[in-house]
Amino acid sequence: MKADRERWTAWSFILDQAELFLIVSHHHQSNAKVLLNEAKRLHAGDYLAKEDEMLEELRKIRTALEPKPAPPAPKGLWAEFLDFLSKYKVMGLAIAFIIGVYLGALVQALVADLLMPVIGLAMPGLGNLKDALYTVSKQEFKYGDFITALITFIIVALVVFLIVKISKRWGME
Repeated sequence: MKADRERWTAWSFILDQAELFLIVSHHHQSNAKVLLNEAKRLHAGDYLAKEDEMLEELRKIRTALEPKPAPPAPKGLWAEFLDFLSKYKVMGLAIAFIIGVYLGALVQALVADLLMPVIGLAMPGLGNLKDALYTVSKQEFKYGDFITALITFIIVALVVFLIVKISKRWGME
């Protein structure tokens, strides 16, 4: 009776470890499922005859739970450079930066050359709003440039927001 209770406790431990392994590690689920099914089978009444076999099963679980060693670092300057590019997604960042620069230039041209003259037409006597300024004691406050930059920023922020929203909807990161 005492031996059965000890075996029951040991297999309860194995069952708990296998279930924990299933929850913690999604990389090795097939191994954990095999261990869990084996533990459930043994837990249901088909006990191991020898304690050595039980200890071996516990070692298998421990081995399955240990993290795998990291792969060796690439050798050679070219291999390290390619690893750096793939690991940190530098090419995507560079492309995004270039597109962002030209998107900013495009929006700035749209605001300065198309929107500001239209706003200036709507306000009689002002002319082009980009060139608007206020003079106090021979000091010029060019608020037209500030308004142009503000409108440009708002448009670029809106475009970036829409790109992020669409990319999330499509499942891209």
